Formats: sequence, structure tokens, C-alpha cells
Amino acid sequence: MSNTAQSSAASRIAALLDENSFVEIGGHVTARNTDFNLTGEKTPSDGVITGYGTINDSLVYVYSQDASVLGGTIGEMHAKKIVRVYDLAMKMGAPVIGLIDCAGIRLQESADALDAFGQIYRRQALASGFIPQISAVLGSCGGGLAVMAGMSDFVFMEEKAKLFVNSPNALAGNKDEDTAGVQFQSESTGLADFTGTEDEVLAQIRALVSLLPSNNEDEAPFVEADDDLNRACENLAALSGDAAAVLGAISDDSIFCEVKAAAAREMVTGFIKLNGTTVGAVANRTAIYGEDGTAEEEFQPVLTAKGCEKAAKFISFCDAFSIPVLTLTNATGFKADRHNEYRIAKAAAALTYALANANVPKVNVITGSAYGSAYAIMNSQALGADMTYAWKDARIGMMDAKLAAGIMYADADAGTIAAKADEYAKEQESALAAAKRGYVDTIIDAEDTRKYVIGAFEMLYTKREDRPVKKHGTV
Repeated sequence: MSNTAQSSAASRIAALLDENSFVEIGGHVTARNTDFNLTGEKTPSDGVITGYGTINDSLVYVYSQDASVLGGTIGEMHAKKIVRVYDLAMKMGAPVIGLIDCAGIRLQESADALDAFGQIYRRQALASGFIPQISAVLGSCGGGLAVMAGMSDFVFMEEKAKLFVNSPNALAGNKDEDTAGVQFQSESTGLADFTGTEDEVLAQIRALVSLLPSNNEDEAPFVEADDDLNRACENLAALSGDAAAVLGAISDDSIFCEVKAAAAREMVTGFIKLNGTTVGAVANRTAIYGEDGTAEEEFQPVLTAKGCEKAAKFISFCDAFSIPVLTLTNATGFKADRHNEYRIAKAAAALTYALANANVPKVNVITGSAYGSAYAIMNSQALGADMTYAWKDARIGMMDAKLAAGIMYADADAGTIAAKADEYAKEQESALAAAKRGYVDTIIDAEDTRKYVIGAFEMLYTKREDRPVKKHGTV
């Protein structure tokens, strides 16, 4: 290893990878440019350590920026080392993990650095959907580096790290908000998928990599399940509002790796294990329960623009890497406010496209209400769900029975409206009514959800579904 072996960049790699598995590439590379104040400046490894190693015995490629060398700035040779890692990773079909700690582009190298920056972007674009790309922001990540993070599949942020395209103090009218901080990038923009201390971030990366396939042709790592495949999940119906709790309950050994947990919390996305197989989960949430079972936070059962965008990106990743998708549906419509209206049509279209376009095994469980267009969008049979289950008390239809009766019999008395609402609930809104029309395959007890979805995904294991020949969609 180069003489940067004792730097934080090297220690981060050592903490991330399996013990003694790292092999450095390009350790003797230094900057070519000696203009301006770079004359006589030593640039060991040109500020970035690159190489390969293993995580739980699976091959990964990694680059780790060294802020002790010119602030970790990206110059020509620095970028070429990262490009080299990408080229090797794509040849071998292995993930790329970037540990980012960089003051930005190296001013002294100007166009050379900009060209090299562009080479990284191009490799990221080529690698997208082919190998998983993970960025961990462990220091500063500004300007063009933020674009690199944005092109990754998953972004991790250390709790004191900074990620920005424009510095907060350069934003017109911004006085108080730290737009570069973890809270803003995880909650407001949804760019950061995971946050925590540096040790927590590195541990989270290891956990995530252990759930993902190495490339788009490999399967995700299989783990022999000790958990009973037919295990009944007692009191699952009582957790129905908190989809994260439901997903944890039905997963093997309660494994649930939630993605973008801080953003659009009314929509849950993440990975679970079912009979040893990684499954991507997307679910509507109406509450977050504390340890005592009481609701700490509540949400409307509606689709929001942020929630749809979050789910669409996650489903697209799952489809690219052949990860089956499970949805838990509980939505009555779209959030109705002016702010949401700016983006909801396009965001809902993105979610609709992502689910309809995905040809991986898709299973939907309707756990609560499934009304109107929200029902159709959330992985309905019409959209391409392979199997659809509904809990016994699920409600499926155009809208709530009382609202429907009030519209259809607007001039009737209260007694008539109540009677018609009861009739509508039985004939048009119940899970049984939907099952009679073939829109629900099986009505199940909530506690049996685990065994039914495991059985469905096992049946769908060899699914093959072609799409029209085209270059790509445009939604």
C-alpha cells in the first residue's frame, strides 16, 4: 500500500472491507500538473486510494478520497484512478463504493480536471443498471461531486458531512437553512438513503451490499432461512398502519433494510428477506408506532409527490437488478394541497411507469383501503401485479362507501344514504366484491401474510415476461 496507508482514507477502507482483503491499485500515481502553487507539492496517490477487496467474501471495488492531500480535490490523475476502478468493476461485474471526502475540483488543473470529471460521469452512466453504485459522503461533497453522488444508486451520509451543489451561503435569500447538512439531504431532498456516524455508515454499507446482487445478471446473495416459512405473524393487523413494522414482522428473522427512511415517510421502501431471498418492498404508511404500541406520528393514507418519486426510483433499481417487488397497499387517493399539486401528476406517472414496466415478480397485498387511481397505481392487477392478496377487512373501490352514496343520492334523506352506503360497501367496496370480479386472487388473514407471499414468490421464481422492443421508455 502507498504511503497514505495510515490516513483516514485508508482506515475507512480497512473498516469497510473484510479483514486483509484490500488490494490497492495505482498507489504510486501522483499529479502530473505542476502549475501555480503545485510546484514541488507532493501528491501521494493524487489524493485518492483505489482498489478492490471483499465484503462478506463478495468482490467490490472501492475508492476513498484523502482530504489530507490537497483537500482531496479531484484532478486529472485522481479522476483517472476512479475511472480505472469503474472500468475494472464493469469488466468483473462487481459493485463500486465511493468514500467521498473532497474539497471539489482542483483549480490548478482546470480543463484537464474537468475532462477527467466528465469521464467519471460517463462511467457512472454506463454502469447504471449494470452494477450497484454506492456513494458514502464522509466529509465534504460539493459542486460536481454532488452530481457523482446523485448518479449513485444509494447515498450514505455521515452525520456531520456536507453535500451541496451550491454552498448554502451562496443561495439567494437563504439565511437559516443548512442545505448541505444531513437533515436537509435526507428529509427534504431525499438524496441521502442512510445516515449515521462514520462507523454506522460503513456498517450500513456492508449490510446493504450483503442484500444486493453484484450485477444485473447475478442473483442477490441467498441466505438459508432458519425462520419458519409458515410462521403466523400474530397481531399483524394491529400494525397495519406502520408498514415498516409489518415488513419487519413478515421478513426472515425480522431483517428489514429501509431505504430513504427520513424522506416521504408516508411511503416505505426497503429490502427484506423471504425464505432467504432478497425482496424489494414498497408500502403505504399511515402511522409510526412506538415501542409501547402507540402512534408517535400519523399520516394521511394518500400518495404524495415525494412518496411516488421515492418509490419509483426504488422499483426501477429492483427491476434493473432482477429483485422481486412486494407492495403493501393502503391509499385512498392523492394528497390535496397546492404544494403537492406542482409535481404529483408527473410523480404519480413515474411510479405508474416503474411498476408497469418492471418485469420482475410482483406481489401486492392490500392491507387497508385501495381507492380510485391510487389503487390502480399501487401495483394493481391491471398494472401487472402477478399475484394480489387482500386482508379480510380491506376496502377496494372508487371511494369510501359513505362518500359514494352521498354523491349518488345527493337529494335523499340520511336514512336512505346510510342504507345505500351499506349496500355499496358490500357490493362494490369489499375485498370479497373485488375477488368475485377477479381483481384479488385470494383473501387472507393478516397473520398469514408471510406464508402467502413466500409461496407466491417461489411460484414466480421462473417468471419470464417480455416487453416491446424499444430503446428505452421516456416517462
